[in-house]
Amino acid sequence: MGREQWKKIWVGSAGNMVEWYDWFVYASFATYFAGAFFPHGNPTAQMMNTAGIFAVGFFMRPVGGWLLGRVGDRRGRKAALTLTVTLMSASAVLIAVAPTYGVAGYGGALVLLLARLLQGLSVGGEYAASATYLTEASDPRRRGFASSFQYVSMTAGQIVGLGLQILLQRTMSDDALHSYGWRIPFVVGALGAAVIFYLRRSMLETEVYEADDSGEERGTLRALWAHKREALLVMALTMGGTVAYYTYTTYLTKYLSNSAGLPKRTATLVSFTALIVFACLQPLAGRLSDRIGRRPLLITFAVGSTFLTVPIMTLLRHAGSFWPALGLSLLALVVVTGYTSINACVKAELFPTGVRALGVALPYALANALFGGTAEYVALWFKKAGAESGFFWYVAACAAVSLVVYLTMRETRDLDLTRVKNTGASTLTPAS
Repeated sequence: MGREQWKKIWVGSAGNMVEWYDWFVYASFATYFAGAFFPHGNPTAQMMNTAGIFAVGFFMRPVGGWLLGRVGDRRGRKAALTLTVTLMSASAVLIAVAPTYGVAGYGGALVLLLARLLQGLSVGGEYAASATYLTEASDPRRRGFASSFQYVSMTAGQIVGLGLQILLQRTMSDDALHSYGWRIPFVVGALGAAVIFYLRRSMLETEVYEADDSGEERGTLRALWAHKREALLVMALTMGGTVAYYTYTTYLTKYLSNSAGLPKRTATLVSFTALIVFACLQPLAGRLSDRIGRRPLLITFAVGSTFLTVPIMTLLRHAGSFWPALGLSLLALVVVTGYTSINACVKAELFPTGVRALGVALPYALANALFGGTAEYVALWFKKAGAESGFFWYVAACAAVSLVVYLTMRETRDLDLTRVKNTGASTLTPAS
Protein backbone atom coordinates (compact mmCIF):
# COMPACT_ATOMS: atom_id res chain seq x y z
CA MET A 1 0.00 0.00 0.00
CA GLY A 2 1.18 3.50 -0.81
CA ARG A 3 1.58 6.31 1.68
CA GLU A 4 -1.58 8.05 0.45
CA GLN A 5 -3.68 4.92 0.99
CA TRP A 6 -2.30 4.46 4.50
CA LYS A 7 -3.19 8.08 5.25
CA LYS A 8 -6.80 7.49 4.16
CA ILE A 9 -7.03 4.33 6.25
CA TRP A 10 -5.52 6.07 9.29
CA VAL A 11 -7.92 9.02 9.20
CA GLY A 12 -10.93 6.78 8.60
CA SER A 13 -9.90 4.40 11.37
CA ALA A 14 -9.04 7.10 13.91
CA GLY A 15 -12.46 8.66 13.54
CA ASN A 16 -14.11 5.27 13.76
CA MET A 17 -12.24 4.61 17.00
CA VAL A 18 -13.66 7.73 18.67
CA GLU A 19 -17.16 7.01 17.34
CA TRP A 20 -17.14 3.53 18.83
CA TYR A 21 -15.40 4.61 22.03
CA ASP A 22 -18.38 6.88 22.72
CA TRP A 23 -20.82 4.16 21.66
CA PHE A 24 -19.32 1.39 23.79
CA VAL A 25 -18.35 3.47 26.81
CA TYR A 26 -22.06 3.75 27.57
CA ALA A 27 -22.20 -0.02 27.93
CA SER A 28 -18.94 -0.42 29.86
CA PHE A 29 -19.85 2.27 32.45
CA ALA A 30 -23.54 1.35 32.68
CA THR A 31 -22.97 -0.56 35.92
CA TYR A 32 -21.92 2.71 37.55
CA PHE A 33 -24.57 5.11 36.28
CA ALA A 34 -27.58 2.77 36.05
CA GLY A 35 -28.71 3.85 39.52
CA ALA A 36 -28.19 7.55 38.80
CA PHE A 37 -31.13 7.91 36.41
CA PHE A 38 -33.71 5.53 37.90
CA PRO A 39 -35.25 4.97 41.35
CA HIS A 40 -33.33 2.76 43.76
CA GLY A 41 -34.46 -0.84 43.87
CA ASN A 42 -33.63 -4.06 42.05
CA PRO A 43 -30.14 -3.67 40.46
CA THR A 44 -31.11 -6.01 37.61
CA ALA A 45 -34.19 -3.86 36.88
CA GLN A 46 -32.00 -0.73 36.81
CA MET A 47 -29.62 -2.47 34.41
CA MET A 48 -32.53 -3.51 32.21
CA ASN A 49 -33.77 0.11 32.07
CA THR A 50 -30.27 1.26 31.10
CA ALA A 51 -29.92 -1.55 28.57
CA GLY A 52 -33.30 -0.62 27.15
CA ILE A 53 -32.06 2.90 26.44
CA PHE A 54 -28.92 1.34 24.94
CA ALA A 55 -31.13 -0.73 22.64
CA VAL A 56 -33.24 2.31 21.68
CA GLY A 57 -30.09 3.85 20.22
CA PHE A 58 -29.93 0.95 17.81
CA PHE A 59 -33.42 1.67 16.53
CA MET A 60 -32.21 5.08 15.37
CA ARG A 61 -29.51 3.40 13.36
CA PRO A 62 -31.75 2.60 10.38
CA VAL A 63 -32.68 6.30 10.23
CA GLY A 64 -29.01 7.22 10.43
CA GLY A 65 -28.19 4.52 7.89
CA TRP A 66 -30.68 5.96 5.41
CA LEU A 67 -29.86 9.63 6.03
CA LEU A 68 -26.07 9.41 6.26
CA GLY A 69 -25.84 6.65 3.66
CA ARG A 70 -27.60 9.02 1.27
CA VAL A 71 -25.16 11.79 2.22
CA GLY A 72 -22.24 9.44 1.65
CA ASP A 73 -23.43 8.47 -1.83
CA ARG A 74 -24.57 11.93 -2.94
CA ARG A 75 -22.07 14.25 -1.22
CA GLY A 76 -19.14 11.91 -0.71
CA ARG A 77 -17.67 9.64 1.93
CA LYS A 78 -15.81 12.57 3.52
CA ALA A 79 -19.01 14.56 4.07
CA ALA A 80 -20.74 11.62 5.75
CA LEU A 81 -17.79 10.83 7.98
CA THR A 82 -17.48 14.44 9.12
CA LEU A 83 -21.18 14.66 9.96
CA THR A 84 -21.20 11.41 11.95
CA VAL A 85 -18.41 12.50 14.28
CA THR A 86 -20.15 15.85 14.86
CA LEU A 87 -23.31 14.10 16.03
CA MET A 88 -21.32 11.75 18.23
CA SER A 89 -19.54 14.65 19.94
CA ALA A 90 -22.87 16.30 20.75
CA SER A 91 -24.26 13.10 22.26
CA ALA A 92 -21.19 12.63 24.49
CA VAL A 93 -21.58 16.15 25.86
CA LEU A 94 -25.26 15.51 26.67
CA ILE A 95 -24.47 12.36 28.66
CA ALA A 96 -21.62 14.10 30.49
CA VAL A 97 -23.95 16.85 31.79
CA ALA A 98 -27.18 14.85 32.21
CA PRO A 99 -28.85 15.47 35.61
CA THR A 100 -29.45 12.51 37.93
CA TYR A 101 -32.81 11.16 39.10
CA GLY A 102 -32.32 12.88 42.45
CA VAL A 103 -31.95 16.27 40.76
CA ALA A 104 -34.44 16.15 37.89
CA GLY A 105 -36.43 12.94 38.31
CA TYR A 106 -36.89 11.19 35.00
CA GLY A 107 -35.64 14.32 33.21
CA GLY A 108 -32.11 12.93 33.41
CA ALA A 109 -33.23 9.68 31.81
CA LEU A 110 -34.84 11.72 29.00
CA VAL A 111 -31.53 13.52 28.37
CA LEU A 112 -29.81 10.13 28.36
CA LEU A 113 -32.38 8.87 25.87
CA LEU A 114 -31.87 11.88 23.58
CA ALA A 115 -28.12 11.35 23.66
CA ARG A 116 -28.52 7.69 22.72
CA LEU A 117 -30.82 8.63 19.85
CA LEU A 118 -28.14 10.98 18.51
CA GLN A 119 -25.52 8.27 18.93
CA GLY A 120 -27.71 5.80 17.07
CA LEU A 121 -28.18 8.30 14.25
CA SER A 122 -24.44 8.87 14.07
CA VAL A 123 -23.28 5.26 14.26
CA GLY A 124 -25.97 4.20 11.80
CA GLY A 125 -24.09 6.14 9.15
CA GLU A 126 -20.55 5.77 10.54
CA TYR A 127 -20.33 2.03 9.99
CA ALA A 128 -21.26 2.21 6.32
CA ALA A 129 -19.31 5.36 5.53
CA SER A 130 -16.23 3.92 7.22
CA ALA A 131 -16.63 0.48 5.62
CA THR A 132 -17.11 2.04 2.20
CA TYR A 133 -14.24 4.49 2.60
CA LEU A 134 -11.75 1.88 3.84
CA THR A 135 -12.73 -0.58 1.11
CA GLU A 136 -12.57 1.96 -1.71
CA ALA A 137 -9.34 3.56 -0.50
CA SER A 138 -7.36 0.31 -0.50
CA ASP A 139 -5.43 -1.69 -3.07
CA PRO A 140 -7.93 -4.11 -4.72
CA ARG A 141 -5.64 -6.99 -3.76
CA ARG A 142 -5.71 -5.97 -0.08
CA ARG A 143 -9.27 -4.91 0.53
CA GLY A 144 -9.74 -7.52 3.23
CA PHE A 145 -6.62 -6.34 5.05
CA ALA A 146 -7.52 -2.65 4.75
CA SER A 147 -11.15 -3.02 5.77
CA SER A 148 -10.15 -5.12 8.79
CA PHE A 149 -8.95 -1.88 10.37
CA GLN A 150 -12.59 -0.94 10.85
CA TYR A 151 -12.89 -3.50 13.64
CA VAL A 152 -9.35 -2.74 14.79
CA SER A 153 -10.48 0.84 15.34
CA MET A 154 -13.86 -0.17 16.75
CA THR A 155 -12.16 -2.50 19.22
CA ALA A 156 -9.48 0.10 19.97
CA GLY A 157 -12.26 2.48 20.97
CA GLN A 158 -13.58 -0.09 23.39
CA ILE A 159 -10.07 -0.84 24.67
CA VAL A 160 -9.52 2.85 25.39
CA GLY A 161 -12.85 2.96 27.20
CA LEU A 162 -12.06 -0.13 29.27
CA GLY A 163 -8.54 1.14 29.93
CA LEU A 164 -9.96 4.38 31.25
CA GLN A 165 -12.39 2.39 33.36
CA ILE A 166 -9.53 0.36 34.86
CA LEU A 167 -7.62 3.57 35.58
CA LEU A 168 -10.61 5.17 37.27
CA GLN A 169 -11.32 2.00 39.25
CA ARG A 170 -7.79 2.11 40.65
CA THR A 171 -7.67 5.83 41.38
CA MET A 172 -11.21 6.52 42.58
CA SER A 173 -13.38 4.93 45.23
CA ASP A 174 -16.43 2.91 44.22
CA ASP A 175 -18.70 5.57 45.71
CA ALA A 176 -16.98 8.32 43.72
CA LEU A 177 -17.38 6.35 40.49
CA HIS A 178 -21.08 5.87 41.12
CA SER A 179 -21.47 9.52 42.12
CA TYR A 180 -19.61 11.45 39.39
CA GLY A 181 -16.66 9.45 38.07
CA TRP A 182 -18.72 7.82 35.32
CA ARG A 183 -19.06 11.23 33.62
CA ILE A 184 -15.31 11.49 32.94
CA PRO A 185 -15.19 9.09 29.95
CA PHE A 186 -17.95 11.03 28.18
CA VAL A 187 -16.02 14.28 28.57
CA VAL A 188 -12.97 12.51 27.09
CA GLY A 189 -15.12 11.22 24.21
CA ALA A 190 -16.39 14.69 23.38
CA LEU A 191 -12.85 16.08 23.28
CA GLY A 192 -11.64 13.20 21.12
CA ALA A 193 -14.49 13.72 18.66
CA ALA A 194 -13.51 17.37 18.30
CA VAL A 195 -9.97 16.33 17.31
CA ILE A 196 -11.24 13.84 14.75
CA PHE A 197 -13.59 16.43 13.29
CA TYR A 198 -10.55 18.56 12.54
CA LEU A 199 -8.72 15.60 10.92
CA ARG A 200 -11.68 14.55 8.80
CA ARG A 201 -12.15 18.04 7.37
CA SER A 202 -8.83 17.60 5.54
CA MET A 203 -9.21 13.95 4.53
CA LEU A 204 -9.06 12.91 0.86
CA GLU A 205 -12.04 11.52 -1.06
CA THR A 206 -11.67 8.05 -2.61
CA GLU A 207 -10.79 7.79 -6.30
CA VAL A 208 -13.51 5.19 -6.82
CA TYR A 209 -16.18 7.64 -5.66
CA GLU A 210 -14.78 10.56 -7.67
CA ALA A 211 -14.83 8.43 -10.83
CA ASP A 212 -18.48 7.41 -10.38
CA ASP A 213 -21.03 8.80 -12.85
CA SER A 214 -24.31 7.52 -11.40
CA GLY A 215 -25.84 11.01 -11.52
CA GLU A 216 -29.13 11.75 -9.78
CA GLU A 217 -29.70 8.10 -8.86
CA ARG A 218 -26.88 8.22 -6.34
CA GLY A 219 -27.94 7.26 -2.83
CA THR A 220 -31.65 6.90 -3.56
CA LEU A 221 -33.98 4.21 -2.28
CA ARG A 222 -34.99 3.60 -5.88
CA ALA A 223 -31.40 2.72 -6.74
CA LEU A 224 -31.14 0.52 -3.66
CA TRP A 225 -34.32 -1.31 -4.63
CA ALA A 226 -32.55 -2.55 -7.75
CA HIS A 227 -30.22 -4.34 -5.34
CA LYS A 228 -32.82 -5.62 -2.88
CA ARG A 229 -31.37 -9.13 -2.89
CA GLU A 230 -27.97 -7.79 -1.93
CA ALA A 231 -29.62 -5.72 0.80
CA LEU A 232 -31.33 -8.83 2.18
CA LEU A 233 -28.01 -10.64 2.03
CA VAL A 234 -26.38 -7.91 4.14
CA MET A 235 -29.09 -8.32 6.78
CA ALA A 236 -28.79 -12.11 6.82
CA LEU A 237 -25.01 -12.27 6.99
CA THR A 238 -25.00 -9.60 9.72
CA MET A 239 -27.48 -11.38 11.97
CA GLY A 240 -25.21 -14.01 13.51
CA GLY A 241 -22.10 -11.84 13.53
CA THR A 242 -23.56 -8.85 15.31
CA VAL A 243 -25.19 -10.91 18.07
CA ALA A 244 -21.95 -12.81 18.71
CA TYR A 245 -19.86 -9.63 18.62
CA TYR A 246 -21.98 -7.75 21.15
CA THR A 247 -22.23 -10.81 23.36
CA TYR A 248 -18.46 -11.18 23.67
CA THR A 249 -17.63 -7.48 23.81
CA THR A 250 -20.21 -5.12 25.33
CA TYR A 251 -22.06 -7.76 27.37
CA LEU A 252 -19.05 -9.84 28.44
CA THR A 253 -17.95 -7.60 31.32
CA LYS A 254 -21.47 -7.56 32.81
CA TYR A 255 -21.83 -11.32 32.34
CA LEU A 256 -18.54 -12.04 34.13
CA SER A 257 -19.51 -9.69 36.94
CA ASN A 258 -23.22 -10.42 37.40
CA SER A 259 -23.39 -14.11 36.43
CA ALA A 260 -19.89 -15.56 36.88
CA GLY A 261 -19.42 -13.66 40.15
CA LEU A 262 -16.06 -12.11 39.29
CA PRO A 263 -15.21 -8.76 40.89
CA LYS A 264 -15.91 -5.81 38.58
CA ARG A 265 -12.22 -5.00 38.32
CA THR A 266 -11.33 -8.58 37.34
CA ALA A 267 -14.15 -8.75 34.79
CA THR A 268 -13.01 -5.46 33.26
CA LEU A 269 -9.40 -6.65 33.07
CA VAL A 270 -10.47 -9.88 31.34
CA SER A 271 -12.36 -7.93 28.68
CA PHE A 272 -9.54 -5.42 28.27
CA THR A 273 -6.88 -8.10 27.75
CA ALA A 274 -9.02 -10.21 25.43
CA LEU A 275 -9.90 -7.21 23.27
CA ILE A 276 -6.24 -6.28 22.77
CA VAL A 277 -5.54 -9.73 21.34
CA PHE A 278 -8.76 -9.55 19.33
CA ALA A 279 -7.73 -6.25 17.72
CA CYS A 280 -4.35 -7.70 16.71
CA LEU A 281 -6.06 -10.65 15.01
CA GLN A 282 -8.16 -8.52 12.65
CA PRO A 283 -5.48 -7.54 10.06
CA LEU A 284 -4.10 -11.09 10.05
CA ALA A 285 -7.51 -12.57 9.26
CA GLY A 286 -8.23 -9.80 6.75
CA ARG A 287 -5.00 -10.53 4.92
CA LEU A 288 -5.82 -14.24 4.95
CA SER A 289 -9.15 -13.48 3.26
CA ASP A 290 -7.26 -11.69 0.47
CA ARG A 291 -5.48 -14.97 -0.19
CA ILE A 292 -8.17 -17.62 0.27
CA GLY A 293 -11.40 -15.63 -0.07
CA ARG A 294 -14.06 -14.24 2.26
CA ARG A 295 -16.40 -17.25 2.46
CA PRO A 296 -14.00 -19.63 4.25
CA LEU A 297 -13.60 -17.19 7.14
CA LEU A 298 -17.32 -16.45 7.37
CA ILE A 299 -18.17 -20.16 7.35
CA THR A 300 -15.55 -20.88 10.02
CA PHE A 301 -17.06 -18.18 12.23
CA ALA A 302 -20.61 -19.46 11.78
CA VAL A 303 -19.75 -23.11 12.44
CA GLY A 304 -17.73 -22.18 15.53
CA SER A 305 -20.36 -19.82 16.89
CA THR A 306 -23.18 -22.28 16.27
CA PHE A 307 -21.56 -25.19 18.08
CA LEU A 308 -19.28 -23.51 20.65
CA THR A 309 -21.41 -20.68 22.05
CA VAL A 310 -23.35 -22.79 24.55
CA PRO A 311 -20.31 -24.60 26.02
CA ILE A 312 -18.18 -21.41 26.11
CA MET A 313 -20.84 -19.34 27.87
CA THR A 314 -21.63 -22.19 30.27
CA LEU A 315 -17.97 -22.62 31.21
CA LEU A 316 -17.53 -18.84 31.55
CA ARG A 317 -20.28 -18.79 34.16
CA HIS A 318 -18.16 -21.14 36.28
CA ALA A 319 -14.75 -19.70 35.37
CA GLY A 320 -14.11 -18.41 38.89
CA SER A 321 -10.89 -16.50 38.25
CA PHE A 322 -8.99 -14.36 35.74
CA TRP A 323 -7.09 -16.94 33.67
CA PRO A 324 -9.93 -19.40 32.90
CA ALA A 325 -12.20 -16.45 32.04
CA LEU A 326 -9.54 -14.94 29.78
CA GLY A 327 -8.87 -18.22 27.97
CA LEU A 328 -12.55 -18.81 27.23
CA SER A 329 -13.08 -15.19 26.18
CA LEU A 330 -10.15 -15.40 23.77
CA LEU A 331 -11.51 -18.61 22.26
CA ALA A 332 -14.83 -16.92 21.64
CA LEU A 333 -13.23 -13.83 20.08
CA VAL A 334 -10.99 -15.92 17.81
CA VAL A 335 -14.16 -17.49 16.43
CA VAL A 336 -15.85 -14.09 16.02
CA THR A 337 -12.79 -12.79 14.10
CA GLY A 338 -13.92 -14.81 11.08
CA TYR A 339 -16.82 -12.36 10.79
CA THR A 340 -15.48 -9.08 12.15
CA SER A 341 -12.26 -8.96 10.13
CA ILE A 342 -13.95 -8.97 6.72
CA ASN A 343 -17.65 -8.19 7.02
CA ALA A 344 -17.10 -4.54 6.08
CA CYS A 345 -15.50 -5.28 2.73
CA VAL A 346 -17.88 -8.14 1.94
CA LYS A 347 -20.86 -5.81 2.25
CA ALA A 348 -19.20 -2.98 0.34
CA GLU A 349 -18.22 -5.37 -2.45
CA LEU A 350 -21.87 -6.24 -3.09
CA PHE A 351 -22.96 -2.80 -4.33
CA PRO A 352 -22.03 -0.34 -7.11
CA THR A 353 -20.37 2.95 -6.12
CA GLY A 354 -23.48 5.11 -6.48
CA VAL A 355 -25.43 3.20 -3.84
CA ARG A 356 -22.63 1.54 -1.89
CA ALA A 357 -22.85 3.61 1.31
CA LEU A 358 -26.65 3.39 1.48
CA GLY A 359 -26.60 -0.28 0.46
CA VAL A 360 -24.34 -1.13 3.36
CA ALA A 361 -25.82 1.32 5.87
CA LEU A 362 -29.57 0.72 5.81
CA PRO A 363 -29.77 -3.12 5.84
CA TYR A 364 -26.87 -3.38 8.27
CA ALA A 365 -28.51 -0.86 10.60
CA LEU A 366 -31.81 -2.75 10.42
CA ALA A 367 -30.09 -6.02 11.32
CA ASN A 368 -28.30 -4.34 14.22
CA ALA A 369 -31.51 -2.79 15.50
CA LEU A 370 -33.20 -6.18 15.52
CA PHE A 371 -30.33 -8.32 16.80
CA GLY A 372 -27.16 -6.48 17.87
CA GLY A 373 -28.79 -3.69 19.85
CA THR A 374 -31.15 -6.04 21.64
CA ALA A 375 -28.55 -8.72 22.50
CA GLU A 376 -27.77 -7.33 25.94
CA TYR A 377 -31.42 -6.73 26.76
CA VAL A 378 -32.36 -10.26 25.65
CA ALA A 379 -29.54 -11.66 27.80
CA LEU A 380 -30.76 -9.76 30.87
CA TRP A 381 -34.35 -10.80 30.15
CA PHE A 382 -33.37 -14.46 30.17
CA LYS A 383 -31.40 -13.89 33.38
CA LYS A 384 -34.32 -12.18 35.10
CA ALA A 385 -36.61 -15.02 34.00
CA GLY A 386 -34.25 -17.54 35.61
CA ALA A 387 -33.33 -19.18 32.30
CA GLU A 388 -30.02 -17.54 31.45
CA SER A 389 -28.85 -20.47 29.33
CA GLY A 390 -31.67 -19.71 26.90
CA PHE A 391 -29.65 -16.72 25.71
CA PHE A 392 -26.73 -18.98 24.79
CA TRP A 393 -28.99 -20.98 22.50
CA TYR A 394 -30.37 -17.77 21.02
CA VAL A 395 -26.86 -16.64 20.02
CA ALA A 396 -26.12 -20.06 18.53
CA ALA A 397 -29.38 -20.04 16.56
CA CYS A 398 -28.61 -16.62 15.04
CA ALA A 399 -25.20 -17.90 13.95
CA ALA A 400 -26.83 -20.97 12.40
CA VAL A 401 -29.08 -18.76 10.24
CA SER A 402 -26.06 -16.83 8.99
CA LEU A 403 -24.23 -20.09 8.30
CA VAL A 404 -26.88 -21.02 5.73
CA VAL A 405 -26.31 -17.67 4.00
CA TYR A 406 -22.52 -18.02 4.00
CA LEU A 407 -22.78 -21.48 2.45
CA THR A 408 -24.95 -20.21 -0.42
CA MET A 409 -23.50 -16.77 -1.16
CA ARG A 410 -21.03 -15.99 -3.93
CA GLU A 411 -17.37 -15.17 -3.27
CA THR A 412 -16.73 -11.40 -3.47
CA ARG A 413 -12.95 -11.16 -3.14
CA ASP A 414 -12.15 -10.66 -6.83
CA LEU A 415 -14.94 -8.23 -7.75
CA ASP A 416 -13.87 -4.95 -9.37
CA LEU A 417 -15.52 -2.14 -7.38
CA THR A 418 -15.56 0.14 -10.42
CA ARG A 419 -17.42 -2.44 -12.51
CA VAL A 420 -20.12 -3.69 -10.16
CA LYS A 421 -23.26 -3.19 -12.23
CA ASN A 422 -25.92 -0.65 -11.39
CA THR A 423 -28.63 -3.19 -12.11
CA GLY A 424 -28.99 -5.59 -9.22
CA ALA A 425 -27.71 -9.09 -9.74
CA SER A 426 -28.33 -11.75 -7.18
CA THR A 427 -25.44 -12.82 -5.01
CA LEU A 428 -27.57 -15.39 -3.24
CA THR A 429 -26.37 -18.06 -5.64
CA PRO A 430 -24.09 -20.94 -4.75
CA ALA A 431 -20.39 -20.29 -5.09
CA SER A 432 -18.88 -21.68 -8.24
